[in-house]
Amino acid sequence: MTAQRLIHGSAALAAAGSLAVTLWTGLDDRGVALAFGVLIAVGELGRWSEARVRQAAPLGTAGALSYALLGADAGRPTHHDAAQVVTVVLAASLLGGVPHIWSGRTPTLDHLARRVLAVGFAAVCFQPLYNRGVFTPWDGSAYALLLLALLVLTALCDAVLAAALAHSRTRWPFGPLLRDELRGLLGIGSAVCATGAVMALAVAVAGMWALPVFCLPLLLTQLSLRRYAAVRATYRQTIASLARATEIAGCTPSGHAHRVAALSKAVGRDLGLSGPELTVLEYAALMHDIGQLSLVDPVPAGATAGLPAADQRRIALLGGAVVRQTGVDGTVAVVVERLADPYREQPVAARIVRAVNAYEEKTRDAGPEGPLRALEELRLATAADYAPEVVEALARVLNRDCLTLPMAG
Repeated sequence: MTAQRLIHGSAALAAAGSLAVTLWTGLDDRGVALAFGVLIAVGELGRWSEARVRQAAPLGTAGALSYALLGADAGRPTHHDAAQVVTVVLAASLLGGVPHIWSGRTPTLDHLARRVLAVGFAAVCFQPLYNRGVFTPWDGSAYALLLLALLVLTALCDAVLAAALAHSRTRWPFGPLLRDELRGLLGIGSAVCATGAVMALAVAVAGMWALPVFCLPLLLTQLSLRRYAAVRATYRQTIASLARATEIAGCTPSGHAHRVAALSKAVGRDLGLSGPELTVLEYAALMHDIGQLSLVDPVPAGATAGLPAADQRRIALLGGAVVRQTGVDGTVAVVVERLADPYREQPVAARIVRAVNAYEEKTRDAGPEGPLRALEELRLATAADYAPEVVEALARVLNRDCLTLPMAG
């Protein structure tokens, strides 16, 4: 059983059990449940997906966590249990996710499973003890620290679930995926946890009027993040357009840069590169041939892997100079400049682009036996030209793509 099926099954069981208990016992504090349900649904309507697997619904997440850790409404103790929390959050998430389900833009099942299990974990840790009066003697500061501690634990559990689901869906290494999720907690994740705790505390003192007041900062943060995501998308489109310049000029075959970039990212994931490192790798792969625009005599078919070392180094240095003039991150320029260096002196991204570019050139018109022959040639050249760990990662990636390729050893 894959992790994805296990997580989906656990979430389904938790949701079904919570719904059955809520239907049997009835809904407590209906006004509170309605207010938080509306907040969560509105947050889900504004959900968007990043370029990676992570999804962003900060307002809905903060509202769900706040409801899971809610102990009082304007000084009056609430009586809802963990089952009601899961039921309300699930119903509101489904209602707010209808447009996303209809359009099929996001992996909604994964998102709902994470939401149910994470919120259920927080509610089970808090509500039974609160309803028994365990937290009644706690003063304000201790109570606030308790909520923050529970939110941190919940965020860590959600990060593990997100990484496990992404690993099951994509087969990318689990470690880098978890590292990216944990890194995300330091950004919008910390704002979501803080807002969830503040809303739970504020509602306990001021009642439901505290919800719209304390949602405003997170709404502004969400708006800023969406604008930043739009800028990043435009930036990537600009780089992709620059990468096509070599194709338009007839220096490289059509689609070569994008094929190298896609395969380089897959190899980078297999080697455990993090999100920012993968971004630099992708941009460098897209622009690895841009130095050919400065050549008087074009390279036949744009195949640089077979050129003498001096010519490869000249093209790499010219490419780095062009990249610097475009305003792209200087780290990308460094990778492009060092594509022709001895592999032991190269950064990992340069090693990957160099090996993948050679593989793509060798298989371009080689026929059915081309992939196997190209990989063997790369393996034979690992003593001087290509990093052995990169070549074997390339073999693993190609093998996962259902190509019949021999593995080392």
